[in-house]
Amino acid sequence: MKDDYYPLNVIHGPEDGPAPFAWDAWYGSVGGRTINIPEVDTIMREIVENQYPRFTSPLAESRLHFADAAEASRWVKERARLHGADIIGICAVEETDVYAEQSVSEPFAIVLGKKMVYESFVTVPSHAAALECMRIYEDLGEVVLNLAKDLRDAGFPATVEHPLGDSRVMHVPLALKAGFGELGRHGSIINTTYGPLFRIGSVLTTLDMEVDSPVNAGIGAFCDRCQACRIFCPADAIPDERSPGSGKDPQGNDRYMIDTGKCFPYFATHDYCSACLAVCAYKHKQWATLEDGSIGPFPQVPFGDPSIVVDPAEAKHNYPKIRRNESSPFHR
Repeated sequence: MKDDYYPLNVIHGPEDGPAPFAWDAWYGSVGGRTINIPEVDTIMREIVENQYPRFTSPLAESRLHFADAAEASRWVKERARLHGADIIGICAVEETDVYAEQSVSEPFAIVLGKKMVYESFVTVPSHAAALECMRIYEDLGEVVLNLAKDLRDAGFPATVEHPLGDSRVMHVPLALKAGFGELGRHGSIINTTYGPLFRIGSVLTTLDMEVDSPVNAGIGAFCDRCQACRIFCPADAIPDERSPGSGKDPQGNDRYMIDTGKCFPYFATHDYCSACLAVCAYKHKQWATLEDGSIGPFPQVPFGDPSIVVDPAEAKHNYPKIRRNESSPFHR
């Protein structure tokens, strides 16, 4: 391996930047992992045992030649599609994309998305929805692993940032820059074709590629008018308004911030929820298609006690405390 395969301008995560979500601490705060879905646990074991050991592979001594950055991008996207990616975008990696106390040397990210099957989300939360999420994590993991191997076989270093675990970078900011869509009220990206029902993984590389651009399809303006996810969130964790000071999306809007102290306790005790994704009304749910091509029904979402509220001590994970002292008109 040649030393010049890696650039000299190593990208470091800002020390005061976002910390990775403290999954173990949050699960501990609500009594541990109490959800029992054997099929989900089986896929999780398969990811850890069969995918994690394949994060690395030998680097070819010779490099594939590309005429320019545009040709390199076309080659990468073609390989990603062949491996099963539904959404593909490329962007530069910046300091703000890297978690605190992490460092990244590769200047480019190839962001990959894979859609989920709407049939599994006609009732949320549910075992079926949780299983579909985990199935896509595994399928997308294979896409990420195979594309990373393609790059190494072509002579270019590539680092796997798995959709499920322990990534050094934040997939959502990368995906927004790579043109995946716009940030919705529920805090997830809404894509013009697949709505919010997809998962994201990334491959970081030194290959010089033509980058994509953020999209401005009016999704943010739609979310300002629509309140479907806010109304149907079982945990009542989604805000009425955007949060000034929470950072800007690529379109220049203040972000919507979810009350994690409400969201996670419900998520961690109710089949990993996903209600906000399933009830999204973007494009009159034209993205929520069934296998026969018809548009799926509006999902069934339970209401009632939104579960406990928990605020574990985590200095770097800041979020608004939404409607803590008042009842939501939709959850009485």
